[in-house]
Amino acid sequence: MKKIILTIIITLCIQSIYAQGFMDEIRANPSISAGNYLAYPDKDHIKLTSSPVGYIPFHMEHYGRHGSRWLINEKQYTRPIEALEKAKKYNVLTQKGINTLKKLKAVHKAAANRFGELTDLGAEQHRNIAKRMFYNFPEIFADSAHVDARSTIVIRCILSMENECQQLKEMNPQIRIFHDASNADMYYMNYYDDSIHAIHDKARAIYKEITATPLPYERFISKLINDVDFAKDSIDAVTTMENLFEIAGNMQSHNFGFDFYDLFTCEELYALWERWNLFWYLGYGNSKQLDGKLPFIQRNLLHNIIESADNAIKSKDNGASLRFGHEICVLPLACLMELGDCNRRVEDLNRLADEWHSHKIFPMASNIQMIFYRNQTNDDILVKVLLNEEETTLPIHTPHAPYYRWKDLRNYYIDKLQNKFNGFH
Repeated sequence: MKKIILTIIITLCIQSIYAQGFMDEIRANPSISAGNYLAYPDKDHIKLTSSPVGYIPFHMEHYGRHGSRWLINEKQYTRPIEALEKAKKYNVLTQKGINTLKKLKAVHKAAANRFGELTDLGAEQHRNIAKRMFYNFPEIFADSAHVDARSTIVIRCILSMENECQQLKEMNPQIRIFHDASNADMYYMNYYDDSIHAIHDKARAIYKEITATPLPYERFISKLINDVDFAKDSIDAVTTMENLFEIAGNMQSHNFGFDFYDLFTCEELYALWERWNLFWYLGYGNSKQLDGKLPFIQRNLLHNIIESADNAIKSKDNGASLRFGHEICVLPLACLMELGDCNRRVEDLNRLADEWHSHKIFPMASNIQMIFYRNQTNDDILVKVLLNEEETTLPIHTPHAPYYRWKDLRNYYIDKLQNKFNGFH
C-alpha cells in the first residue's frame, strides 16, 4: 500500500511540474493559451537542412489553414456584452467591468458584418509564408512554374489563397497560377458526412462527461461584478468567462491596442486551454477513446495529395499544388500523416496536457508543406515535410533525415489508407 501511495504522489508531482512549466510559458506569453486562435508565430529565422548532394527541389504539395480571422458567430461577442449590460443595469459592475464592457462594444462594432472573415493580419501571414516558400525553394517557383491553387468555398480561405498567389506572382511574374474555389473539390478539401457526424457526437459526449464539473469562476467574475449573488443567480458566469477567454485569444488577430488577458490568472488560462486541448484531441486526434478513427476523416485529402504528387513526378515540371482550408483539416491530416508526435496516442487523458498540444499544430495560417526532390542522375525522388515551416519526422525509416524516399512513404500511406480499419464507409 505504501508503494502504491508513493507512486500516486510521484505521478501527481510530475503532472504538477509539467503543468507549472506550461503555466510559466503562459505567464510569459498569455497568447499561447489561445488554442486554435493562436496567431501564426514568426518563422523568419528557421534554418532548414540542406538536401543530399545531387537532389534538387522541384515540387510542393501543400495544405494550409486560413489566416487570422474575426470570430465566426456574432453571439461570441454579444453574449458577454449582454451579461455585463445586465449587471450594469443593476449597478453591480466594477470599474474593471465598466472598462471591459466598453472594450467589448468597440470590438463588436468593428466586427459588424465581418464575422468569420480574414483580418489584415491574416492576409499578411499568408503573404509572408509565400515569401518564405519562394526564398526557401526557388527552384520550385522558378521560370514559368505551374501553381495549382484551390480553396474551400469559405471567403477567408479564398482570400488566404489569393494573398499567397499574388505574392508569388509579384516575386515571379512568369509563374502560371490556376486558382479555384468550388463545391466540386470539397470532397477532399473539407470532407464531412453522416458517419463522421456520429463519431463526433461520441467525442463530444466523452468530452462533456470529462468536463462535467464547471471551472471555478468566482475570482474571475468578481473582477467584473461586485455582487456575488447576482453573478451566481442572474447571469451565466461560466459561459461569460469562456466567451471572454475566446475573445481574449482572438484579439491577437487584430490591432486594437488592448486585450483582455488582464482579466485572467495564468492558472485560469491554463485550465481553459486544457479543456480546449482535450476537445481537439478527442474530436480530431488519434484518441484511444475513438479507436483512432478521427484522423481518417482526411483520407480523401491524403489520397489527393498522393495522386497530385504522382502526376507532378511524371510531368517532370516544377511547380506546386496549394490547398487552403481549415484547422479541422490540418489537425487530422497531420495526425493521419504521422508528422512528428502529432499522432501520439495518450493513454491517460489526465496526462494529455503534458504530452500533446493542439495549438502547436494548427495556429492561424498553419500549413503542411511536402517538398519533393529529384536526383539529377537517376530520377530518384526524396521528400521532406514541413509542419508550420519546420522540418518534421515521418513514420518510416530513413538514413537521411529529414529526407525520406517518396516510394517508401507513398507505399506506407497507401497501405495505411487501404488496410487500416478506420470505421468509415
